[in-house]
Amino acid sequence: MAQQTPKIVVVGAGIGGLSAALRLAHQGCDVTVLDMHTAPGGKMRTVTSAAGPVDAGPTVLTMRPVFEALFADVGESLSEHLTLQPLDILARHYWDDGAQLDLCADAGQSLANVTAAFGSRAGAEFAAFSASAKRLFAAFDAPMMRTAAPDQWAVTRTVLRKPALIPDMAPHRTLAGLLKSCFSDPRLAQLFGRYATYVGGSPYASPAILSLIWEAEAQGVWSVKGGMHQLAQSIAALAQARGATFHYDTQATRITRQDGRISGVQTTQAHFAADMVVFNGDPRALQTGLLGDGVKEAVQEHQTEPRSLSAFVHAFAARPKGVNLAHHTVFFARNPKAEFSALAKGDMPTDATLYLCAQDHGQVAPDALQRFEIIMNGPPVLRDPEKEKPPCQTQIFKRFAQFGLHFSPTPGPETLTTPQGFDQLFPASLGSLYGRSPHGMMAAFKRPTARTSVPGLYLCGGGAHPGAGVPMATLSGQHAAAAIMTDHASTLTSPRTDTRGGILTGSARTERKRSLS
Repeated sequence: MAQQTPKIVVVGAGIGGLSAALRLAHQGCDVTVLDMHTAPGGKMRTVTSAAGPVDAGPTVLTMRPVFEALFADVGESLSEHLTLQPLDILARHYWDDGAQLDLCADAGQSLANVTAAFGSRAGAEFAAFSASAKRLFAAFDAPMMRTAAPDQWAVTRTVLRKPALIPDMAPHRTLAGLLKSCFSDPRLAQLFGRYATYVGGSPYASPAILSLIWEAEAQGVWSVKGGMHQLAQSIAALAQARGATFHYDTQATRITRQDGRISGVQTTQAHFAADMVVFNGDPRALQTGLLGDGVKEAVQEHQTEPRSLSAFVHAFAARPKGVNLAHHTVFFARNPKAEFSALAKGDMPTDATLYLCAQDHGQVAPDALQRFEIIMNGPPVLRDPEKEKPPCQTQIFKRFAQFGLHFSPTPGPETLTTPQGFDQLFPASLGSLYGRSPHGMMAAFKRPTARTSVPGLYLCGGGAHPGAGVPMATLSGQHAAAAIMTDHASTLTSPRTDTRGGILTGSARTERKRSLS
């Protein structure tokens, strides 16, 4: 008897869902992707502007090998589909005391810049901190980020084999606590403490091991020609070329079960039958019953609570004046403790660090109309979101003016997405952009993994292991696809290739479906 092609529905076309859909379609699965938005990408979204589509989500692309592996695994080359431009300046940093620091792709140049800005002692401290971050990243990349399910004992064995890692890990210390002991200059502690926000946390509550994020960035930062959303578009196109079907403007309302197993997904338009479902949304949507009581058991409350940070995000086109910008530029708050204290209370900070992405940097004249994204950290839930919007907009551009930076025209509140707006864009998230909070030493072990307790239901995305960020979410899609292939190997067949070396498209894909039916 011929094997039946497994029917898989992916709910959500974020980078995790796209990663899973591409891999599964390449393996010969019948893949349908549903998304409530008008285009692929999830949080990797764009908004319109006078200068063209402007990124309004993630802007920093690191860990390039993750994406090279995704394309290679389906017989493609990343460079044939996307142009990734390495940045010589990883990020430019400004403090209101006049200090400026560029961290660069060239490690020697970064060290020279730190020494020039803050002195020889700071340079030595930076070199030591960088070496520590490098050791941590090398040690925990495989047993934490690359594994489908983090194993506390595997991590323990790693440490026992290399006990010298313990001082680097600084167990039972927060990131802020570690940095205070690493740097005599509080400005450097503030700079590297900001990396906790990359995964939605505060440096005053996140574990010290998050210092390894610096190494991920030090290995290289790339910009995507045309904007970050081009990455999502390219992966979606490859999945479609392998037979995956995409339905946009289609909101899932319930994941259905029959005889204990997943049977499909109900949307506002129709029911899509499925043998397996990959959920690429905030796991809290399952836990709170938004997708039906039948799948609530798949995610437990401790896997989604407490919530991570949200953000206030401006995306717009304007002409900048007054400050020499890089592609990524950070303008630091006067008092980081005050910023994170306000966030911990659920308030909008009045003194906040501002991140600015100049999407067209180096491609247009410095004073030309160009696209920008501004990110200011915000709490996941606001007491009165409508009242926060105008003050936030005024506060942000007033703060830029204090640094000497002005935009013409000045963007209005209509260019701003608030935590409330993100909650509407990503249901049940409460506006949190990173899923569960990274606070606490064991937080990394508490995220839900690809497999759930509901047969046939799998998870991927920034709210699942290995966590937030474009590379991590991409890996989560790999984990979900691998779990499906393992769990249902008896119903799957090997992918067929055509003469171009691994691409199953057009008539070849149609003939394959006929042979399996």
